[in-house]
Amino acid sequence: MGRLPLIIFLSVFLLIFDYYCYRAILAVFKKWSPGTKRIFTVLWWTYTIGLVIGVFAGIYLNLYLTLRAVILVAFFLTVGCKVVMLPFLLIDDLRRGVIKLLRINKNRLTGTTKPATAITAGTEPISRSAFIVKAGMLTAAVPLASLSWGIVSGAYDYKIKRRTLILPNLPKAFDGIKMAQISDVHSGSFYNPKAVLGGVEMLLAEKPDFVFFTGDLVNDMATEMRDYQDIFSKVKAPLGVYSTLGNHDYGDYRFGKAPSAAKAKNLQDVIKTHELMGWDLLMNENRRLKVDGEEISILGIENWGMGRFPKYGRMDLAVQNTDDLPVKLLLSHDPSHWRGQVLEKYPQIDAMFSGHTHGMQFGVRTKDFQWSPVQYIYKEWAGLYQEQNQQLYVNVGYGFLGYPGRVGILPEITIFELKRA
Repeated sequence: MGRLPLIIFLSVFLLIFDYYCYRAILAVFKKWSPGTKRIFTVLWWTYTIGLVIGVFAGIYLNLYLTLRAVILVAFFLTVGCKVVMLPFLLIDDLRRGVIKLLRINKNRLTGTTKPATAITAGTEPISRSAFIVKAGMLTAAVPLASLSWGIVSGAYDYKIKRRTLILPNLPKAFDGIKMAQISDVHSGSFYNPKAVLGGVEMLLAEKPDFVFFTGDLVNDMATEMRDYQDIFSKVKAPLGVYSTLGNHDYGDYRFGKAPSAAKAKNLQDVIKTHELMGWDLLMNENRRLKVDGEEISILGIENWGMGRFPKYGRMDLAVQNTDDLPVKLLLSHDPSHWRGQVLEKYPQIDAMFSGHTHGMQFGVRTKDFQWSPVQYIYKEWAGLYQEQNQQLYVNVGYGFLGYPGRVGILPEITIFELKRA
């Protein structure tokens, strides 16, 4: 199914869903005056239809980023609340259905004939349970509160994650060196440049020796970096900033997967943005990082993901002329690449650094425990993983996509200390 038909299908579904909720609320608040019901009806459907139109405009029109963010906030809050309310309405309908069947059976046993076209209890319609519906409305306030808090507090609440990375073959000159990683900026989702700058300043305060950026600089368009290029240009380190592309950087979600002149130009503009910021973009290639005469290798490939995600990456090109180097660090946006190709075919890779999952921007993450729904999609989705002599670190991202906030899984700046065994 193409993008437009899918969006139309979801919009129709949401309108039907809204009508269901609307009828349930009116059925419970029967004592409202006709004037109150009219006001409620006008407000409800103006908001609902306006929201659907706003979503289409946000996708297909070049709206101001703040307006687009407001639409997304409204969309996620609205849908989240109604999804939580839905089970209560279904339970109430089930209750009413059971009562109807019991009444029909009773009528058959007693020989009473009554209309079967309506849900009845005696001669009166079986009304909705005000308690169940109001309980659903009250419960719906929970996601409203948590998602709102995730927007207000979580979206830019950058956290430093510190890790010691043990690399047995690490040259002595690199022992104790400090490396930073950020990922998934998604600049098209930002609406607060000052907060974004605050995160960059936190990174710079750590004084890393070199920095990795592991893809998804934009959502779709290179122009999304217009207000943020100067901010991320501040990310610099003595041994360099190394970057790679993520699945969103190619413009596939805006222009489609087929080649086109507009898509090619957009990609070149994204590549140029890395260059203008002073970041060394690795596209199926490698660099030799030298300290006091000793060297390690930094490799970077284009996006390579399992399933529906594009496989632009070429590991065969990236590993060329690196056999003589004792440590190889790989930047690859999608963590599924580790299990899908790296573990099996490239045992010489000591550690891979990824992003992509965002931790689904929702879950629980403490020092000793982490959970998110995304773990049912990705086996490796946040933090450090190891199999045999190979390691993978998945950064949950600096920015956000879709839902303009984070609940429990906060934006991350990772600081590594490289150590010999």
